[in-house]
Amino acid sequence: MTSQTISAVPARMLALLPLIVFLAIFLGSGIYHSLIGTEFAFYQMKAPVAAIPALILAVLLYCGPINEGIETLLKGASHPNLILMFMVFMLAGAFASVSSAIGSVDATVQLGLSVIPPSFVLPMLFLIAAFIATAMGTSMGTIAACAPIAFGFSQATDIAAVYAIGAVVGGAMFGDNLSMISDTTIAATTSQKVQLRDKFRVNVWIAVPAALATMLIYFFLSQSSNALEYQDFNAWLIVPYVAVFALAFSRLHVLAVLTIGVVLSALMGLWLQPEIDIFKINNAAYDGFVGMFEVALLSMFLGGLSALMQREGGLQWLIERIYQLTSAFKVGRQRAGEIGISLLVVFANLFVANNTVAIILSGDMAREVAKEYGVDPKRAAALMDIFSCVIQGLIPYGAQLLLACSIAKMSPVELISSVYYCWVLAIFAVIAIVLRYPRLKTA
Repeated sequence: MTSQTISAVPARMLALLPLIVFLAIFLGSGIYHSLIGTEFAFYQMKAPVAAIPALILAVLLYCGPINEGIETLLKGASHPNLILMFMVFMLAGAFASVSSAIGSVDATVQLGLSVIPPSFVLPMLFLIAAFIATAMGTSMGTIAACAPIAFGFSQATDIAAVYAIGAVVGGAMFGDNLSMISDTTIAATTSQKVQLRDKFRVNVWIAVPAALATMLIYFFLSQSSNALEYQDFNAWLIVPYVAVFALAFSRLHVLAVLTIGVVLSALMGLWLQPEIDIFKINNAAYDGFVGMFEVALLSMFLGGLSALMQREGGLQWLIERIYQLTSAFKVGRQRAGEIGISLLVVFANLFVANNTVAIILSGDMAREVAKEYGVDPKRAAALMDIFSCVIQGLIPYGAQLLLACSIAKMSPVELISSVYYCWVLAIFAVIAIVLRYPRLKTA
């Protein structure tokens, strides 16, 4: 749905209520169980179940026939981006499960232990994920490929799993933000009518220093890690991961990359492991599907919920309120505009849980703010992309954290504080707004 279509719908604050209900149930349950000392507090309430009351409320609040509201929900849940996400979840689960079953994950970890000092494990995980995401243009494919390895390192060393997985998610969001073929980059530059290279020149001066600072944090976190003797491993078992990493730089579609990874894992297992047969491969792949089902289902539910909120004008109402508040900032005209643009995409992302959609939704309004407050469109595009990636990498109901935590068997809420790159990037972006950095040459 385009922003022009949304603006034609009467803006309604009440349309935002369903997502607030979902968050109150899901996060409220986790906080309550944490306070009373329940083990695995955020696992007590399953997120897809918590989404059902929100979906019912959204349909009931729909201004029109209930059947039409349900159709809107179904269209949102079956959006091509969500179908792609669903397939990535399934194939990522199968790849992680099959490669683990044949010993590929263990072999890759042992290789890493043999060549990477413990103090460099976290910085290297971040750096590898950043390179792959920049080449592939997708954070989801990067997390699917790297998270099992990161989790394996955490099990083989004394590095906490939240740090290892957080490094991968942070690196993935770095690439998603900077990649020339990322959909967020394309959406941001298109909405602000600027060239990809011009947005990159602004973005890189904020993202790269943030990445270097993050690697420094991970280096100090790893200083207390003890060196471990690595075990012998069969180098052939590493082939599936080497292939996936190499194909990530080939511009091949992420679904094709993951499919090749699954097939190679299966072939290597059948060839090298006597105890592995076709039925064990089948069961491992299916177990991977099952492990991702909760995450995939929640994504589809939230996609339908987002479609209803957009259709009812809730998001447009929110964006307009932020636009009105921008004039209240007494920090200089251009800085006020940049703050307003950043807040537009932040709140849109919080409610749609998709950074690309958030940029598209807030793009027209952000362009108006940029014109009114004299903000260079290149800076506007960079800030939109940066803050959308910051929020997407931190929300516990976003696809990136859900995928990573499904692989690592942890709660997304546990991971939020350990995705250091997103926090550091937010700080650097705010500093860039305050100091008007980087300085752009006028044409």
